[in-house]
Amino acid sequence: MYVRDAKNRDEVWLLDALEELGFDDGAFRSRDYVIALDEETNEKAGFGRIRVHKGDDPFCEITCVGVPERWRRQGVGAHVIERLVDRASAEGFDTVYGFSSAYRYCTQLGFDPVDARDLPDEVHERLEQVKADDSDAIAVRLDRDEFAMPERLRERFKSAAPMADSGAGESELSAEDFGYDEETPTKYSTNLRR
Repeated sequence: MYVRDAKNRDEVWLLDALEELGFDDGAFRSRDYVIALDEETNEKAGFGRIRVHKGDDPFCEITCVGVPERWRRQGVGAHVIERLVDRASAEGFDTVYGFSSAYRYCTQLGFDPVDARDLPDEVHERLEQVKADDSDAIAVRLDRDEFAMPERLRERFKSAAPMADSGAGESELSAEDFGYDEETPTKYSTNLRR
């Protein structure tokens, strides 16, 4: 498995994958995306995008991170996010934001939830836009030096392989779908790292 920048020829696949996963990317530009691929079969296993918001106080957002069902729970999403953080840093951003109700997945990678009142005005406006479609969304922020890839996700990614389609339609989501396991700290954890 590896993650690379998207190419123009990936555009159709990206648009189909966005639609399949129910993502709305009104400002779609394939060059903003990265794609995870199986190096043996070249099958696409996941994707994500950095979106630079220009204005008086420019900021960078990680958005549209998606992993098809058959590739989930194998570290693909985490590696897509890692590549996006690297791209944001190369564009001059030491801090990146994300906006989602599934924010707990990002906390295991070093992202911290941010109270909406503590956000810069332009970032707060973006959060409100996202909340129009995802009312439970919150803002998370990552300082580049705080990114941490859990070893278990790095190991899973090394041997990732597509799972067989169950054909049973949509399955119920589990805590592991959002990156939770016994080692994942939560708001109520008593074993806090310093």
